[in-house]
Amino acid sequence: MAVSGLLLTGLPALYFLTVHGCGEEEDRLAEVMAGETVLDAAPDGADGKDRYQECDDDDRFVVVGARYRYDGSPENVLRYYGETARADGWRPRAGAGDDTAPGCFAKSVGGTTAYLDVTGPDDGLLHVEIVADRAQSQWC
Repeated sequence: MAVSGLLLTGLPALYFLTVHGCGEEEDRLAEVMAGETVLDAAPDGADGKDRYQECDDDDRFVVVGARYRYDGSPENVLRYYGETARADGWRPRAGAGDDTAPGCFAKSVGGTTAYLDVTGPDDGLLHVEIVADRAQSQWC
C-alpha cells in the first residue's frame, strides 16, 4: 500500500520537478528570438524602447518584445512593420479565409515557427512582440 501511494504521488511530483517549467532549451530560444532585428526597428517618432523577455512555466512558450512610446496612428504602425518585417523574412500570417491578420507575421526562428505580433499604439504604447514554443503552437 505504501509503495503504490508513493508511486501515485511521487511520480507526478518527480515529473513536475524535472520537466515542468522553462529551462535551457527555452533560454536558447529566447536568446535567438532576442536577436531578431525587427525588435529594434521602430517608426519615426517612436522612442523610449523597453525590452522584455518572459517564459511561461506552464506551457513553456517564450515571449521577447519591445515597447515604445508612440503617438502615431495604427495605420502608420501597420504600414511600417509590414515593410520592415517582410524585409527581415517575416511573412504575413493568414487569418480567417484568405485574409491576413493585421500586425501578425510568422518566420522560422531557432528551429520553430515564431510569431511577430505588432499592436498599438494603445494609450501611446506600441508593442512589438515575438512568441514561440517548441510545441509548434500558433499565435496571433
